[in-house]
Amino acid sequence: MKVYGIIPSRFGSSRFPGKPLAILAGKPLVAWVVEAVKKAKGLDEVLVATDDERIVKAVEEHGGKAVMTPSELPSGTDRIACAARNFLGADFADDDILVNIQGDEPLIDPALIEQLAAKLKDDPRWSMATAVTPIRNASDFAAKTVVKVVLDRDDGALYFSRASIPCDRDNEPDFSKPFNHSTFQPFNFLYVRHLGIYAYRGAFLKKYIAEPPCQLEKTEKLEQLRALWMGAKIAVVRTEDEGVGVDTPEDAVRVGKILESRTAK
Repeated sequence: MKVYGIIPSRFGSSRFPGKPLAILAGKPLVAWVVEAVKKAKGLDEVLVATDDERIVKAVEEHGGKAVMTPSELPSGTDRIACAARNFLGADFADDDILVNIQGDEPLIDPALIEQLAAKLKDDPRWSMATAVTPIRNASDFAAKTVVKVVLDRDDGALYFSRASIPCDRDNEPDFSKPFNHSTFQPFNFLYVRHLGIYAYRGAFLKKYIAEPPCQLEKTEKLEQLRALWMGAKIAVVRTEDEGVGVDTPEDAVRVGKILESRTAK
C-alpha cells in the first residue's frame, strides 16, 4: 500500500486566470500548496496534476513533482487518477490511497490529510473519505455555493446538496447560538458544510472513473454524488477548520499576508 497526495492544478480559471502561478509572499500559490501537503505524515509521494507546462516548471523550481494530464478531463477526481497512472507508468494498486487536495488551499492543515488517509487505512468499510466543518451562520446554510452534508450515526455521508439540508419542518435553525469550539454539540452535528478534500481507495477510484456521471451529479454539480449513487460508503472527518481558499485576486492578497506573517515567525 502507498499513499499519494495529489493536487489538481489547472491554469484556466473563470474568476482568476493563471491562479496557480499567482505570487503570494514570494512564491507561486501552487508551490505553497505543495509545501503544506508535504508536511503531512505518511505520504509516499506528493504530486501536482496539471494541464500546463508553466505550472510544471514552477512546481519543479520549488522542489516539487508535477505530472501532465489532459486539459479536457471532466473532474478533479479523473485528473488525480490520470496523474497517478502517468507518474507510475502503470495503474495504481487496489490498496493504494490517493488523497485529492485542492490546489488553491495553501493553508491546508496537514493533519486533516493524515486523518483522511487513516480512515481508509484503518477501516475497510469505506471506499472514500472527505471532511466537514460546522455551519456557523444562516447565510451559509442558505447559499447554493456552500455544500451541505447529512451524516449517519457513524459519520458516513448520506447525501450532499447545495440545498439547505437537513430541513427542520417546524423551525428555522438558530445559528445565533454560541458555537462551542471544544466539541461538536448536537446542533452542530446536524448542520455541517463540505470541504473539498477527498481520499480514495485505489480499487474504488478505478470503478468511479469508469462510471459516467449520474443524473444526481449533473443536477447538483457535485461529483461525490456519483460515488453515493454507485453505493459507495463515504467516511466523513470532522474539523473546526473551515479552510482558506484562493478564488480571486483579492483572496490572494489576503492569504499572502497570512503566509508572510507565518514565515516571519
